Amino acid sequence: MINKLDATFRFYEDAANLRAHRQQLIASNIANVDTPNFKARDISFKDALENTGGNKVVKLATNVPNHIASPSSGGGAAAAGAPLMYRAAIQGSVDGNTVDMDIERSQFADNAIHYEANLTFISDQIKIMRAAIQG
Repeated sequence: MINKLDATFRFYEDAANLRAHRQQLIASNIANVDTPNFKARDISFKDALENTGGNKVVKLATNVPNHIASPSSGGGAAAAGAPLMYRAAIQGSVDGNTVDMDIERSQFADNAIHYEANLTFISDQIKIMRAAIQG
């Protein structure tokens, strides 16, 4: 029973971490809308979530002994396994920038809604478990 609960919460933890990582990427795209030759980047949430597998441990690469070690549980590091992709430019620009603000705003809002729904689901599951334990 505990393993099933742990696996369920690990899945939603990985999903929340990927959503947060994607939100940062989209925010970076928006921040660089006026940067010449900046290429908009994103991840495929579906593919990245399928690749987390729930039990994989992702180690962060360090090149200096003073770097902070990555968590051994794999939590929080799921986003590191998501391959970054470039967004194709729908309408080319003279300066080579591929950021389309309409798409970025739309993706930002969509991702924020999914992130909030994920957190609401986790919160509801915890409330149900607390109610069951307390009787």
